[in-house]
Amino acid sequence: MKNTTPKSLANIWLQKIKENGQRLTHPRRVIVEIFLNSKRALEPIEVYDLGRKTYPKLGLVTVYRTLESMEKLGLLQKVHQSQGCNRYISATHGHQHLLICNSCGRVVYFEGFDLEQQFNQLGKKLGYHITDHWLQLFGTCHQCQSKSKIR
Repeated sequence: MKNTTPKSLANIWLQKIKENGQRLTHPRRVIVEIFLNSKRALEPIEVYDLGRKTYPKLGLVTVYRTLESMEKLGLLQKVHQSQGCNRYISATHGHQHLLICNSCGRVVYFEGFDLEQQFNQLGKKLGYHITDHWLQLFGTCHQCQSKSKIR
């Protein structure tokens, strides 16, 4: 899906939501657009605030339910934070590893590190059959580093 436009990707996501037996409501459409236009990992309250700019009647409970549903459908991926509060990013890139800025939440996807063999060896050594993994690295992006040097 790397060459898919945001509009056609939105249609794919909305179709997936519909096929899951959910209605294509205006709030769900707004939330889909927010994620497809964001390069950052977003907290639910950020989604709520952004969504209310487009759809003032958007409810926080609707945001939480929609995020949970979209994660189960594989459209969103949770980003775990040390503070315990989760953020979400679009899962349009398939299985990739993430580098996340602690300051602004910007996400960079990266590939090229074939860790599968090491994970399989570890699983074998410990008696596990590993079926999945997440690799999320946290740091401070170049822009946020530059901002902190200015202050």
